[in-house]
Amino acid sequence: MQTKYSLTEGPIPRSLLAFALPILFGNVLQSVNGSVNAVWVGKYLGEAAFAAVGNSNVVMFLLFGVLFGFSMASTVMVGQCIGAKNFAEAKRVVGTSAVFFLGLSLAMCLLGFALSQSTLAWLKTPPDALPLAIAYMRIIFLALPFMGGLFFLMAVLRGVGDSRTPFIYLCLSVVLDIALNPLLIFGWGPVPRLGIAGSATATLIAQAVSFLALVVHLYRQHHFLCIRRHELYLFSVDWSLVRLLVTKGIPMGLQLFVVSSSMIALTSLVNRFGSQETAGFNAAMQLWNYVQMPALAIAGAVSSMVAQNVGARKWDRVSRVAVTGVAFNFLSGGALIAIIYVLNRHALGLFLPVDGAAIEIATHLNKVVLWSFVLFGMSMVLFGVVRATGAVMPPLFILVLSLWCVRLPFAYSLIGSWQAEAIWWSFPVASVTSLIMAIAYYRFGGWRKLRLGVAEAVAAPAPSV
Repeated sequence: MQTKYSLTEGPIPRSLLAFALPILFGNVLQSVNGSVNAVWVGKYLGEAAFAAVGNSNVVMFLLFGVLFGFSMASTVMVGQCIGAKNFAEAKRVVGTSAVFFLGLSLAMCLLGFALSQSTLAWLKTPPDALPLAIAYMRIIFLALPFMGGLFFLMAVLRGVGDSRTPFIYLCLSVVLDIALNPLLIFGWGPVPRLGIAGSATATLIAQAVSFLALVVHLYRQHHFLCIRRHELYLFSVDWSLVRLLVTKGIPMGLQLFVVSSSMIALTSLVNRFGSQETAGFNAAMQLWNYVQMPALAIAGAVSSMVAQNVGARKWDRVSRVAVTGVAFNFLSGGALIAIIYVLNRHALGLFLPVDGAAIEIATHLNKVVLWSFVLFGMSMVLFGVVRATGAVMPPLFILVLSLWCVRLPFAYSLIGSWQAEAIWWSFPVASVTSLIMAIAYYRFGGWRKLRLGVAEAVAAPAPSV
């Protein structure tokens, strides 16, 4: 049996590009969706509503990190099975992972709904925003089972080698969310005006429709990983697979937490210098989000591609995928950064007054920081390679060391003499540190010897390290 999305054969650059582009476009779509929804809430419902959504999103981002980690673990496990052409094992992984995701999403849904008020109070949500935040967050928590289901199905499909189908149904979700937001916020005809609850309800409906539509599509297409009536026993939990999901998924989810928490710590440093530095920093970060998207997409694509080739024991292709991924990151990330350097002031003018001090700060900040994202992107691609064998702890340690043990101490120790420059230069210092350690682990680490144990290859010549 052969899948039409096999990533173990054919030209690597073309396959990697075709696989990464839908992931990249999906990331862009989700960012646009968040920005559009923020406009509706912030501009038309007021500052309290905007603050309510912001406080709720702090909590949701942490939960999405958990889902991301487990979904990446599922991608790697399925990918190795597909590469080894062990489709029976792939179905067993799908069955256990589906039950795991369903149980986790329901638990998060129920606990989150019950603890919304106390969580938001603990975050010191402003009193005028608290009731709005509670209403918003509770509905978002009700959407979690559908979000978890969509995360899971997309992860499985990417493990199979199909990034196009997840992108189509992600588009459906984004279009529905954008279209339903104003309708449910303001009401129209028989549709009642729901205010901020309408924005959350739009997300709930969009996620539910997209998830159910994707399930129907897969069964109508007779996808080879769909579990049929006579295979319902595959939904019984295999605890050895759950252990793999947990031990590999949690460190991958923590990587997002390490990155975001270190940025929060740096933001608190920036805030010391006043509103102009803070405004410039926030404007620059709007551009940085887009600059980093190619690296994240390529890293995800590399993980899926390497997982299949590890399963097939095609280690020569694993090395070529790594080199190709790093080259693609350099070209795509470098091109975006070059464009921003050319249009630096004009791009920042989308967020800041063109004649203010903040735009001068942001322009200088970009000159110091932007180029370093190419180096950090290379690290992310190499992390994507090694985690495809199950090596998830070394990338986490490298991120902790470079961001928390190098970047933050560098900024704190020099802030007295360098002022804000210490914060700006901490980014390149951390990126260089991260890349050196990532290359060292890729070259000399034992990731090639790791085995998840979920698939047996047809041919098993292991590479020498």
